This record gives sequence, structure tokens and C-alpha cells, in this order.
Amino acid sequence: MTIRIAGMTLGVASMFATVASAAGGYPTIAVVDYVYGCMKSNGETRTALEKCSCSIDVITSIVPYERYEAAETFRSLGLLTGEKGVLFRQSAAARSATTELKRAQAEADVRCF
Repeated sequence: MTIRIAGMTLGVASMFATVASAAGGYPTIAVVDYVYGCMKSNGETRTALEKCSCSIDVITSIVPYERYEAAETFRSLGLLTGEKGVLFRQSAAARSATTELKRAQAEADVRCF
């Protein structure tokens, strides 16, 4: 019984590992979060799901996850008002990361929408 459960657990784990590698090394939660936000912006339809899924696939093929995570962090913290958010909006690292992500999103828009 224990061997059967261990085998099933290993099978499920390998299935998720395949999904993560198919998404360019992006964690599942990052992919789902992007698709969810995209669908909220573009309509909650099957067509929007397909286009948003295509969009994150394009982004993962262009931007490594570490850069994506940095850009999203800069974007989120850049929403802080006043001096608190200036560093996250105007630093060279912030501009570079967000510009790279914007270019990838533009490419995804061209290919998917």
C-alpha cells in the first residue's frame, strides 16, 4: 500500500514538473496569476483564456522567470506614492526590467490577440 501511494505521488510530482518546464521554468502560480489577471482585463470567456494562455507562453519564451519576477516586483512597488515608490519606478534596474517585460507583452499581443 505504501509503495503504491509513493508511486502515485511520484507520478503526480513528475506531471507537475513537466508543466513547470513547459512554462519556461515559471512556477504554476505565476502562470495562473498572469492568465487570471489577463482574463479579468479581456473578458472571462473561453477565447480570452486561449489568448491569455498564448500570451504567457510567449512571455515565458522571451523573459526568464527571474527577470519577470523582478519586473512584476518593480511594477507592484512602483505603485507606492511619493518618495517610497520613486526607487521602484525610476531606478535603472526598474526601468530595464519593466521595459523588457513590456516588450515581451507587446510581442505576445501581436502573436496572440
